[in-house]
Amino acid sequence: MAVPLIQQIRVGAYVMKQRLLGNEHYPLVLMLEPLFRCNLACPGCGKIDYPDAILNKRLSAEECFEAVDECGAPMVAIPGGEPLLHKEIGEIVKGIIARKKFVSLCTNALLLEKKLHLFEPSDYLFFSVHLDGLKEEHDKAVDQEGVFDRAIKAIETARDKGFRVNANATIFDGTSAEQVADFLDFTQSLGIATTISPGYAYERAPDQEHFLSRQKTKKLFREVFRRGKGRNWTLNHSTLYLDFLAGNQEYRCAPWGMPTRNVFGWQKPCYLLGEGYVSTYAELMETTDWESYGTGNYEKCANCMAHCGYEPTAVADTTRNPLKAWKVWRRGIDTEGPMAPEIALDGQRKAEYMFEAQVDEFMSDIPESERRRQRKSDAA
Repeated sequence: MAVPLIQQIRVGAYVMKQRLLGNEHYPLVLMLEPLFRCNLACPGCGKIDYPDAILNKRLSAEECFEAVDECGAPMVAIPGGEPLLHKEIGEIVKGIIARKKFVSLCTNALLLEKKLHLFEPSDYLFFSVHLDGLKEEHDKAVDQEGVFDRAIKAIETARDKGFRVNANATIFDGTSAEQVADFLDFTQSLGIATTISPGYAYERAPDQEHFLSRQKTKKLFREVFRRGKGRNWTLNHSTLYLDFLAGNQEYRCAPWGMPTRNVFGWQKPCYLLGEGYVSTYAELMETTDWESYGTGNYEKCANCMAHCGYEPTAVADTTRNPLKAWKVWRRGIDTEGPMAPEIALDGQRKAEYMFEAQVDEFMSDIPESERRRQRKSDAA
């Protein structure tokens, strides 16, 4: 699956416009989380560790449209939780496409076949199906057998009905380069592209032992790309982000590039790190101390190389230096030369852990009657 030409042109024109306007902090992708509830409980996920009263909250379709209009990003990713659990998901996607925004609906695909009738094939829509490896690795990652087979069946059904489909893979420590290469061969055989990113250590993820360090990430992806020469994998990333994963680019995170709107509001500072919420996008941009986050600035960000923070940096670099990007694309990812210097961590501030306090604050805004219902449900 190649990115449609219309998407390449419109997103490229948008980025060039921001550059000509002199805008440094601009959104590339809106991360729109209409709910946290999920039908899986993956050990590496920190998005579902909330009381039921919070997991039951939803953004309305109108709230989603307001966020899209307020942000103005040309692309909208709809993660979760599992967005197909949202009763208005068909209306939400239709309304965003009507605004001529490109929509990536992220899903574990367990409900995809059942809900396909809610959507229509479009160059403005693709399903991003979570696949964290082949059958054994994926079922282990989601802590449930049989999920891989159901996801593959749903992918094939959606693909055969004319929908654009992408595999969305998170790579954890302990995964070998050969396993990643075999997985990319498999997704290529399905006729779909793959988004691939090293796992991020969510503060509340049950499994904290299998997240890659930056050094391990670079070594792993160099090994992967060595194996990939001549295999023609279709990776849904900018060339320079892939070059960054292999240790060849010295990039800083751009957390404003993929701002997040969820059931609590606009999340500071990024999709992966929730350290405060505000009510408007303008407030997010104006009140977030961006310089206090990112690798080298904050302990929680030390090992992050995730695409939600670094892909916007790579895209901006591509527009500033198209010849550099073309040369990397032409020759392929360098897997043998010296790596770019690593960001020093000696000046980073210590991590602040605030999840419990945030939950208490969120729960205080929920009516007592609803909290009583939750306590009865928990006791049962």
